[in-house]
Amino acid sequence: MLRLTEIRLPLDHSDADISTAIVQRLGIPASALLGYSVARRGHDARKRHAIVFTYTLDVEVADEAALLQKFRADTHVGPAPDTTYHYVAQAPAELSSRPVVIGTGPCGFMAGLLLAQMGFRPIILERGTPVRQRTKDTWALWREGRLNPESNVQFGEGGAGTFSDGKLHSQIKDPRHLGRKVLTEFVQAGAPEEILYISKPHIGTFRLVSMVEKIRATIESLGGEFRFQSRVDDVEIADGAIKAVVLAGGERIEADHVILAIGHSARDTFRMLHRRGVYIEAKPFSVGFRIEHPQSMIDSCRFGAQAGNPELGAADYKLVHHCRNGRTVYSFCMCPGGQVVAATSEEGRVVTNGMSQYSRAERNANSGIVVGITPEQDYPGDPLAGIALQEQLEARAFELGGRNYQAPGQLVGDFLAGRPSTQFGEVQPSYTPGVHLTDLSSALPDYAIEAIREAIPAFDKQIRGFSRADAVLTGVETRTSSPIRIRRNDATLQSLNVKGLYPAGEGAGYAGGILSAAVDGIKVAEALALDMVARSGKKP
Repeated sequence: MLRLTEIRLPLDHSDADISTAIVQRLGIPASALLGYSVARRGHDARKRHAIVFTYTLDVEVADEAALLQKFRADTHVGPAPDTTYHYVAQAPAELSSRPVVIGTGPCGFMAGLLLAQMGFRPIILERGTPVRQRTKDTWALWREGRLNPESNVQFGEGGAGTFSDGKLHSQIKDPRHLGRKVLTEFVQAGAPEEILYISKPHIGTFRLVSMVEKIRATIESLGGEFRFQSRVDDVEIADGAIKAVVLAGGERIEADHVILAIGHSARDTFRMLHRRGVYIEAKPFSVGFRIEHPQSMIDSCRFGAQAGNPELGAADYKLVHHCRNGRTVYSFCMCPGGQVVAATSEEGRVVTNGMSQYSRAERNANSGIVVGITPEQDYPGDPLAGIALQEQLEARAFELGGRNYQAPGQLVGDFLAGRPSTQFGEVQPSYTPGVHLTDLSSALPDYAIEAIREAIPAFDKQIRGFSRADAVLTGVETRTSSPIRIRRNDATLQSLNVKGLYPAGEGAGYAGGILSAAVDGIKVAEALALDMVARSGKKP
């Protein structure tokens, strides 16, 4: 197969137009084109009056060798890469011990699936509930203000990504095409096949729920075991190695290979690990607000006359501004046609996040407008100081919102002018249980408020109307990423000072979204499998 990149076609093209473009690009007769598949499809909207689709195509031709020679100096024509996944090990038949995976977010799920596919029969522990019950518990907070601290947006089967936009693209380096393995498994579990080739794939919450259940069923069919409502409250470490995990009810599970895929909100687990001496360090993260605009406004700014074209869907954006006070403000987790959701996992705190369904058909666009902060500058000393800062800001948001899980909000015009808001304009907030209008100037540190006030008008120069007076800010966005990193050895992927413990995914500081977390799950599962086989004395 040949791979062709940068094939550009108009929005209204047909499949025949793709074939014609291939033939013309390679200078071959139509009869020499034996077939093609789409490896990637995106759109280029830099010129709103001339938006085009851009394709990467894998092409089967009659004389591949001759064409490779002909185009040997052309960076847009070359051999198609092998994206097939190859397992690194198979569990020995007599292997008696079983690996333990803590957490069922995308990292834990993918690690568990891979271990099961290699025959290691993992035990998968989840502090929350199965995804259907978890969905009911989450809706109870959104509709009625009732929080279940163990079953919510952050905790439960599927992880935090279940109640999000379901974005499946990442900027990680992936020379082994592990992301393709992830997407292939998702398609087999019911995701639309288009996620294999569109440039910014997403799924949406409703589809993620059924997919999670199907992946669980696959793992169980391969000998894996799920145990819900099984929070790990302690670990046993002896001679620098993991020996067991202890559940909240006191049950002890012996294990010499444990994957920590606990997500970025398992603060009690972070503190327990720190007490037990597992090496942890503080890392940068970001804090800010959610901002909402009419999706139609974003579509018009991005697509011009093509706004509303079903081939383009809802428009997104990515913005960044470097402020005079040395801070950087950027858009985070942009959700086209979505809603702002209550994302707390702890009583007496308010946290926001963004979510979209597959259709992205809601009236508002939203994204986080966040400020980067660092341990050296903003929370020095204790490795867990970033967690304390998050908790402080979330408790303040709870107070500003009225102490009933409503979120504090403010219109952009009032925020920029430094006055409280009293009534909404055209833009109606999507957050439930509700938004309490107030003054957000005390919701974040002064340096963050100053930076966001400078950035919003700057963003208006890129998206006209971004600083419109009735756009809505909702606070606070604090869980952009984990505030800690559980350091691991680059070669073995085990904890720096606890053998057999594999920190993984977003909570451990090694991922930043569904796809990157799932890819990291594959990596740690491979490393664990190879170590288990090596300890058994068998060949992988």
